[in-house]
Amino acid sequence: MYKLSIIIPVYYNSDTLEALYEDLQKKVLPQLEDYEIVCVDDGSGDNSWEVMNHLKDRDPKVKCVRLSRNFGEHSALLAGLTVCTGDCAVTKQADLQEDSTLILEMLESWKKGNKVVLAARKERKENPVKVFFANRYYSLIRKMVNPNMPAGGCDCYLVDRKAIEVLKLMDEKNSSLTLQVMWIGFQTDVIYFVRQDREVGTSRWTLSKKIKLVMDSIMSFSYAPLRIMMGIGVAFDLLALIMMISVLVEKLKGETPVDGWASLMCVILLGFGLLMIMLGLIGEYIWRTLDASRTRPPFIIDEVRGTVFEVSEENRTKE
Repeated sequence: MYKLSIIIPVYYNSDTLEALYEDLQKKVLPQLEDYEIVCVDDGSGDNSWEVMNHLKDRDPKVKCVRLSRNFGEHSALLAGLTVCTGDCAVTKQADLQEDSTLILEMLESWKKGNKVVLAARKERKENPVKVFFANRYYSLIRKMVNPNMPAGGCDCYLVDRKAIEVLKLMDEKNSSLTLQVMWIGFQTDVIYFVRQDREVGTSRWTLSKKIKLVMDSIMSFSYAPLRIMMGIGVAFDLLALIMMISVLVEKLKGETPVDGWASLMCVILLGFGLLMIMLGLIGEYIWRTLDASRTRPPFIIDEVRGTVFEVSEENRTKE
């Protein structure tokens, strides 16, 4: 007998939650021995919380978690993993872009002994520009962070209870939960699926969030930017040495040109520009160190509604 926890991060998804639950009820839930659905409201400004509670009233195995504000999908998923009680947990996006039967495929892989199962995209039926930049991101991650990252990337995954406990202990901020799942190891399997285009609702995955994900993914798991900075510094030192020798030779020969101010300024401006970029990268690392040293929680749970918690409240009242 096993229990599966389905973790769903919710952010302005009031228009898809009902359809998502109906899809799970039709394709997945009847085939599970035991389950719970953990919906985490990540500070939505619409009526997602009310829809979540309506689903809870229909199905007592739905658990509703509301964060105090918007902390980001990483923190919402971690909050869901923290309160879930299953023997394993699978993450599920609320935008209806992946087939719900993917959960059953990952579950079968878990039954075979895999403690981590990644759902990788083998094809994306989305905007070509969006797909192009997404592929560039995952290519960068494979080169600089983790060579095992699937070419199409992955947003959904199943993790065993042992893996869940390790993720809870890590308690990292400004990071990528997917890369954390891959980093912890354990026996891992990969299942491929076709990601459909979004038909309902509007994506809240803004450009600023995408840029932050790139920065968090690289700086939390790789020191490649620091090595690149060192390489650039060495290259500029060699270039400066060559130019210094050239200037000395011209001086000894009495061939020092009068003009050259423009080329000199170009070199100075380029050098200072590179210095500012390098200082900015170092600042990113320092800020992350400072943020971690504050020991602030990666998320704050404002309210939890669900069978387990309601029963515990009744027991406390009776006592």
